[in-house]
Amino acid sequence: MLSPELIELSVDNSFAEFKVTPNTHGPLTEEAIFTLLTLPGFDCFFPLEPNIQQAVIQVNQVCGQDDGQFEQFFQIAERRDGLIEVEISDDKMSAEMQLTAAWGGEEVTIQDILKSLKTNKVGMGLSKVKIQTLLKQLTRLQPGKTCRSVIATGKPSVNGTNARLERRVPLARERLLQPQERKDGTVDMRNLGAVIMVKPKDLLMVKHPATPGTKGYDIHGAVLSPVPGKDLKLAEGEGTALDPANLNHLIATVAGQPVETKTSMKVDDVLNIKNVDVGYGNVDFKGSVMITGDVHEGMVVKSSGDITVMGFVDSSTLIAEGDVIVSKGIIGRQLKENELSTKITAKGQICAQFIQYSNLDAQGEILVTKQLLHSYTKTRQKLTVSDANGRRGDLIGGIVKADKGLKAIIIGATAGTKTEVFCAMQQGDLKASLKELDQGIKAMVVAKLAITARIRKLPPKSEWQGDAMMVEQVNMMLDEKQRITNELAREEIEYEVIKQEIDSYYQDNRIEAHKYIFANVEIHIGKAFSRTQREYSTCMVFNQDQEIVFDYNNRG
Repeated sequence: MLSPELIELSVDNSFAEFKVTPNTHGPLTEEAIFTLLTLPGFDCFFPLEPNIQQAVIQVNQVCGQDDGQFEQFFQIAERRDGLIEVEISDDKMSAEMQLTAAWGGEEVTIQDILKSLKTNKVGMGLSKVKIQTLLKQLTRLQPGKTCRSVIATGKPSVNGTNARLERRVPLARERLLQPQERKDGTVDMRNLGAVIMVKPKDLLMVKHPATPGTKGYDIHGAVLSPVPGKDLKLAEGEGTALDPANLNHLIATVAGQPVETKTSMKVDDVLNIKNVDVGYGNVDFKGSVMITGDVHEGMVVKSSGDITVMGFVDSSTLIAEGDVIVSKGIIGRQLKENELSTKITAKGQICAQFIQYSNLDAQGEILVTKQLLHSYTKTRQKLTVSDANGRRGDLIGGIVKADKGLKAIIIGATAGTKTEVFCAMQQGDLKASLKELDQGIKAMVVAKLAITARIRKLPPKSEWQGDAMMVEQVNMMLDEKQRITNELAREEIEYEVIKQEIDSYYQDNRIEAHKYIFANVEIHIGKAFSRTQREYSTCMVFNQDQEIVFDYNNRG
């Protein structure tokens, strides 16, 4: 071991100095020099490894030679003050601080930290507790060791919620979903309760206004403006009005049947008919139609509201601006190869207990509680063939086109009846919308940069604040910039919503079979296709990488 006398402090106490005579103390090793730095008074100094390496090389080169009789001098360690490093996240929403324990120098103090925070312009969202905890940890660290923690966190803005409309009255179609319960607890599917009617001043719909959102800030103190929620107008419909006491409430002004529209509700006059047959004639009514009996063969019923049939529909045509609700069943026959005798068209939903040999076209959902047989079914939403308990619901034969997917208890039949199902065919339209949004966003970014550049080129405010015309132009530019900013934020959110919808499109718009899928069912999900060759038990069917996949584990 080298003599402790070979190492001493520099005159200013800043360095550990190593004085050695090669012929007397050599040859040297780095390990021997490092051992000297473990001596009391030097063990807290920062080793200068390049200097130590140079000392070993230089001493060993002249060891045993004439030049080796002369003393050589090296600075092999130094005091170093504690360090503060502040790392700011890219989004300026957090700052992480790292403290390094001193090597015999000055330790970090709270004053040093405050100065560093000021230098880095970190002034918002600071945590006094976390800073104090870091300083406490620092006192327990060995020289050169570090501790770190997030010591400042911004507050993100909270976007406003969109306005929404809440319906406060049931609709005729919901009666089919809520059959009457008998005293013994069983359900009477024939008795669907009283017809849904309202009277003047009944509350129909409530508007929950959009919220402006909450402002946030980053760690530099910059204000983060939220995107306000989109407003939605609560419009008055026929037979309705806004409540003078609360303009967010829509009330009925006449007695009748409530009908939901895209942006509001209306109250229809209700035309009550026992049976629609040759004796009564075809029906074309501005309002809702209530048929307590049946619609007979060859008849046509048109309505600007809902059509509710308490009995059967047999080989006839029903066209509704609202829903078509048939309490019992819809019956048709095969006229030609591609022509069926019953046609049901609704801008709302179509609901019935059973349907056979019928052409169905709905913009809303289609619900069949027992059987859907040999029909051509088209819906922009989801097709459900199931009772409320999920015990019964057979889809057999025909062609189904359900944009948002299909849920049925049984699909196909043991006899291998050909059944064709198409769903989730609209992803291309979503991608086109996403591309259009992307182009719009890029255009707005360019426009925002351009107007920002114009604002930056303005002369000092003192030169034009007295010019009314100039003030007006500046305000117009600022208003336009804010408009673009708000619209850009909205479209970016919409872009993300559509992108997520595309990403999960085939998972969301799927086929669910809660008991069986039989052989000879042709399944089209997007561009993927498969024809079943055997019986499948309870499963969900997806398009996965343009292949049809039967999932028995994920059963909803």
